[in-house]
Amino acid sequence: MDAAERKEILNRYRDHSRRFEAAAARRNSKRTGSVIPFTPPAALRELEQEPTARELEVLQLVADGLVNREIGQRLFLSEETVKSHVRHLLAKLQARSRAHAVAVGFRRGLIA
Repeated sequence: MDAAERKEILNRYRDHSRRFEAAAARRNSKRTGSVIPFTPPAALRELEQEPTARELEVLQLVADGLVNREIGQRLFLSEETVKSHVRHLLAKLQARSRAHAVAVGFRRGLIA
């Protein structure tokens, strides 16, 4: 996948996100009752962690389209270590896939 394809996918994602937010705002404006905000229990908040600096490096390289082997070569890590970083990223970002982790990273401003 080249940079143009990645950019097109990201643009589609951003467009979809804007449309979703607009639809949610319209739906919420029609409601008259108040919504009780969700506050995660203390035990769940303790489990939440931010990605480490190395995990963010790995996430940026995933966003650049590199596979585990290439990331390992670039960062002088074994492929198994890269897999471990990706696994931790998926858990910390609550992402279902590498692509979802990249989307979450962009949305949260973790990667550029």
